[in-house]
Amino acid sequence: MREVTYYVATSLDGFIAAPDGDWLDAFPPEGDHMQAVLHDYTDALPGHILRALGLTADLALFDTVLMGWNTYAPALAEGIRSPYPHLTQVVATRQTREVPDEITTTDDPVATLRALRERPGSGIWLAGGGELAGAVVDEIDRLVLKINPVVVGEGVPLFAGAAYAARRFERMGLRTFDSGVMIAEFARRR
Repeated sequence: MREVTYYVATSLDGFIAAPDGDWLDAFPPEGDHMQAVLHDYTDALPGHILRALGLTADLALFDTVLMGWNTYAPALAEGIRSPYPHLTQVVATRQTREVPDEITTTDDPVATLRALRERPGSGIWLAGGGELAGAVVDEIDRLVLKINPVVVGEGVPLFAGAAYAARRFERMGLRTFDSGVMIAEFARRR
């Protein structure tokens, strides 16, 4: 069965985006942590970034991405209709939306994740946002958190709207960088 990994950048106080939903420009876009991001998580890079850097996603880590509409919309605003053309792309939305043929939409992300798990392939990347992660938290097998050395006070939380429950994860790895960024990896305890 395929694993679902929530791979996301976060602040020290657990926010993944500013209050208006924009990506936090407080997260350092450069530094020694970027080598790990580019090398170890190449599959999660947008297609235009892959092309600009001359990189190729090998799809060993992820071959599918599930993202919320608010994660997908900024790409659309920049004229990028298919941000991850190398992946099977699914956008969770409660409204009927027009998307390119290569992107699927779902209004039931839990059922969609369960169906995707049954298909052959490598991992499924949950790209966010926080509301989507909160809705599917019980389907997540792994967490990969790029923890940035900044406290922002408010914004979009890692798991917005998730009901209280002690969901236990075991730390699998922790890498620290001179930039202050930490990449922490966790697996759900079963």
